[in-house]
Amino acid sequence: MSSSKYQYINREISWLQFNERVLQESADKRVPIIDRIRFLGIFSNNLDEFFRVRYATVKRVVDNDPTGKQLLGGTKATDLLAQITALTIKSQSRSMKILKDITEELKDHEIYLINESELQEDQKSFVEDYFLYNVNPELITIDLHSIDGFPMLKETAAYLAVRLEKYNNTGGSKNNKEVSIRYALIEIPNSLDRFVVLPKKEGKNYVMVLDDIIRHCLDRIFFMFDYDEIEAHMIKITRDAELDIDDDLEKSFVEKISTSVSNRKISDPVRFVYDKRIKLDTLTFLKKKIDIENTDSVIPGGRYHNRRDYMSFPNFGRSELQYERIDPLPIAGFEMESSLFDQIRKRDYLMYTPFQNYGYVIRFLKEAALDPKVKEIKITIYRLAKNSQVAAALINAAKNGKKVTVQIELQARFDEQLNIDYANKFKEAGINLIFGIRGLKVHSKICMITRETKPRSLEYFGFISTGNFNESTAKIYTDYTLFTSHKGILTEVEKVFDFLTTTYRVRKYKHLIISPHYTESTFTRLIQQEILNAKAGKPASIRIKMNSFTSYKMIDRLYQASQAGVKIKMVIRGINCLVPGVKGQSENIEAISVVDKFLEHPRVFIFENGGDSKVYISSADWMTRNIENRVEVGVPIYQEDLKQEVIDGFEMSWNDNIKGRRFTAKQDNAYRKNKKVAIRSQFDMYDYYRKKLDH
Repeated sequence: MSSSKYQYINREISWLQFNERVLQESADKRVPIIDRIRFLGIFSNNLDEFFRVRYATVKRVVDNDPTGKQLLGGTKATDLLAQITALTIKSQSRSMKILKDITEELKDHEIYLINESELQEDQKSFVEDYFLYNVNPELITIDLHSIDGFPMLKETAAYLAVRLEKYNNTGGSKNNKEVSIRYALIEIPNSLDRFVVLPKKEGKNYVMVLDDIIRHCLDRIFFMFDYDEIEAHMIKITRDAELDIDDDLEKSFVEKISTSVSNRKISDPVRFVYDKRIKLDTLTFLKKKIDIENTDSVIPGGRYHNRRDYMSFPNFGRSELQYERIDPLPIAGFEMESSLFDQIRKRDYLMYTPFQNYGYVIRFLKEAALDPKVKEIKITIYRLAKNSQVAAALINAAKNGKKVTVQIELQARFDEQLNIDYANKFKEAGINLIFGIRGLKVHSKICMITRETKPRSLEYFGFISTGNFNESTAKIYTDYTLFTSHKGILTEVEKVFDFLTTTYRVRKYKHLIISPHYTESTFTRLIQQEILNAKAGKPASIRIKMNSFTSYKMIDRLYQASQAGVKIKMVIRGINCLVPGVKGQSENIEAISVVDKFLEHPRVFIFENGGDSKVYISSADWMTRNIENRVEVGVPIYQEDLKQEVIDGFEMSWNDNIKGRRFTAKQDNAYRKNKKVAIRSQFDMYDYYRKKLDH
């Protein structure tokens, strides 16, 4: 293996570079302006989750090794924390400039985002009435001089740190420096919309951030105090969101997860963000009271935090300022009005959301719920929609006397409580629940139906997906789902469910690629075959599409393939620790990322195999956790027309020269050069499937 200094990219740094690509979308004037604002919200939400999980993990490394000698991917943990903070400050600064630019551009569309100092006289009465009747009843205001200690700040909330000054001199002048200071906190209520639309005026639309309405009405909150000046600056904290699950044998697994989720509310802070215009003594006071440590990330920000709320920026009924909504297409030849089972019995079908209609999954489950010949339904659940039609169909099936088994993952990050609630609903309906395996998350996306056509004569139907069974995210996540009655595949799906209940029994698989037992070894064998083909002068290439790529073992295997002459193309949306294009190491590897209207989510693996391509879709990225610490399922695509469909989809993504960015050692997120023909893969993909309906 090459000793190049560019052998690996640190995963945390690579993740921050991914979020920079999201931020690029907010700056891209080819993106409709309302969607640009919403990309700023996505950028902020991503950053919150990064600090809650990844930064918190690195901080734990430092806490457990105060000398800082422990390395993470070749980087000292203490150095990595400092590097993350520096990069975050830089990106936050850039995001504030982008927001300022967008605010100015909105004026060209007669939309004015104003603050309390820009209110016109006739708007003040509306704002003050809105505050009186809507905001004030929801406010939690804490006078810090009336309580002992300091309140526990909510991890998901933003606060206005209020400073009241009183001049203690006869002249009432601040110049004498005789000032007494009082501090208070106002929690921004999350029960209200963050953006308040004011009455339209002379054809112009006006909107205010809720924070500024509160700022305008500070005198109405603190009228009982004697002060000469009052100011309010935003602060927020991010807490460690890792689950610490205790070993109390008296508690059920559900109880342990519930307790761990609750403990997030009081976990240690890892990031403190503040308005950089705040007075230094106020900042010092707050940091001391909140107990901000040297290893916490302290980020000077702008006037507004919790900018994830910008994902819900109002559209003012202006559809031309947003991406055009697409109507999901039917799957060619797959009739929703007819029995899906009868059709799947004859051939496989492949669904690619959001370009195609997710309703096929719901229709499949509803048919199973009502069909008298269906005896059993088994499914794995990782994330569900808040009002899930999938869950409703499963409960309906149980009420119709079907034997329903649901493996529900209670450790699906940030959906733990929702999944616990669904588990309780499933239990009430008489559904058999499986809560997973100690030390493993069940991340597979599989469903299997057992149907009795005549006594003791069974047939099987199922689907295997790259994404969650969630009709809400299916509108914005690109994912493949294979519907099949292939006996060999479904027999092995049954083996996976058997493993979930009898974990000591490890089965053999001919068709499926299963974590934690066979993902690494199977893909290693497939890569090795390409190496042998390249050395023998046969066609040899590997094409991969994933969310993230962090497994050093798999990176090394691709480096070996590159050095043997195997041509490798990768489309990686998020983290990528492999460095392409390094002479003697990876000169035959190219990699891009596509970030656009939809979130790229499928995992696709294409091996040329000497001219007889092998194509797989999977729930697993090539990350250590997916390979070693999760139950994942990959499935081969055997049907030739569907194989070609997946290959075509990869090639469209690979050729994207509008939203494709190149991975290089520089990590500069440079866009691919736009050739004579502009290719925007997500838009072309929709046209691709629409044309299929015409044939």
